[in-house]
Amino acid sequence: MTAGEALSVYLQDQATEFLRSLRLHRESSTDAQGAEESLAAARSLRGAARRVGATLHTFRPLLDQEWTEALRPELAWLSGTLAREHAYAARLDRLLGALHRLSTPAPAVPAAPAAGTRPAGRAGDPPFQRSRELGDGWAQPPAPRTGEARARQGTRKPAGQLAVGAAKAAALLERQLTLARTRAHSAALQAFGSSRFHAVADSVAVMASDVPLRPAPDTDLKPLAALAEGHLMEAVAALPLLRAGHPYNAEALVHGLAADTAPEAQDAPWLKVRSLLRLHRYAQEVLLGDAPPDARLTAAGAALNRHREAAEAAAAAASAARTPRIAPATAYALGVLHADQRHEVEAARFAFQQAWLREAVTAP
Repeated sequence: MTAGEALSVYLQDQATEFLRSLRLHRESSTDAQGAEESLAAARSLRGAARRVGATLHTFRPLLDQEWTEALRPELAWLSGTLAREHAYAARLDRLLGALHRLSTPAPAVPAAPAAGTRPAGRAGDPPFQRSRELGDGWAQPPAPRTGEARARQGTRKPAGQLAVGAAKAAALLERQLTLARTRAHSAALQAFGSSRFHAVADSVAVMASDVPLRPAPDTDLKPLAALAEGHLMEAVAALPLLRAGHPYNAEALVHGLAADTAPEAQDAPWLKVRSLLRLHRYAQEVLLGDAPPDARLTAAGAALNRHREAAEAAAAAASAARTPRIAPATAYALGVLHADQRHEVEAARFAFQQAWLREAVTAP
C-alpha cells in the first residue's frame, strides 16, 4: 500500500465515524437515555474531527493545500465548540468532589511505622499514590514533625472554617459553571444548525469517498510522522522534568499569589506538549493502522489531560473567589480549593515525568 493509499484509508475511516456519530446524534431522543446517547455521539464526533484535523496538519504535503487549509480551522472550530459543554460539566464535578473531600473529616491515620519499616502502600508506589491511600490528599506533603506542627498550630484556620464556607462555595461554583454549561450547550445546538457546520459535514462526506491527494510523486509517511515526533521531543525538553520528578516540589504553587496570568503562563509549556503529543499519537495511528496504541504514550497523555483539567479547575476556583461581596468563609474555602487543584497540577506533572522517562528507558 502506498503512502497516499494508507493516508486515504485512515481519513476515510475517520470521516465515516464522523458521519455515523452525526447520524446517532440527530436520531437520539429527548429522554434521559437519549441525552446520554447524544453526549456519547457528540464525544465520538468530536474525536473524529480532532483526528481528521491533526492528520491534515501532519501530512499536509500529501494533500491538496487549498482544501486542507480551508477544512482544518473549521474542524478546530467544531471540536472546540462541542468540547465546552462537557468540559464545564467535568470541571463542576471535579470541584464539587474536591470540596466534599476537603470538608469531610479525614479518617484516622495509622500509627507511624517502626524505624526501618516501609509506610503503608504497595512497594514501588509513588508518594502521591501512597498519600491518597492514607487519606490525606493526593498531593499533600507528609505531616510535619511534632515540634513544627505545634509551632504552626496557632496560625492555622480552624477546620470548621472550611466546612462553613464549603457549602456556599459549592453553590457559587454550581451556579457559575451551570450557567456556562448552559450557554455552551446552546452554542453547540446553534452550531449544529448553522450553515457553517453543514459546510463542514459536506466536506467530510466528500472525504469519506474521495480524499483529495496532491498530484505529486508518492512520499513516505514516516518522515512526516518523525517531524511531528521531533517537535514533541523539543517541547518536552523545555519542560522542568527534573524538578517535576520530585514529589511535593511546589512548582505548581510557586506563583500562587502572583498576578492572575502567572499560573496560566506556567502551564502553557505543558499544554503545548499535550497538543503535540496528541499529534504524535494520531500520526502513529496512521502509520500502525489497527495495532494497539503505545501504553506509555497513552499514560503520558492521560497525565497531561489531568494536568489541563486541574489547571482549569484551579482557574475556575480563583475566578469564583473574585466574585464581589462573598463571605470570608466562602473565599477561604475557594482559596483552599484553588491550592488543592494546583497540587493536582503538580501531581499530574509528576505522573507525566514518570511515564515519559519510563518510555525513554524502554524504547529500543
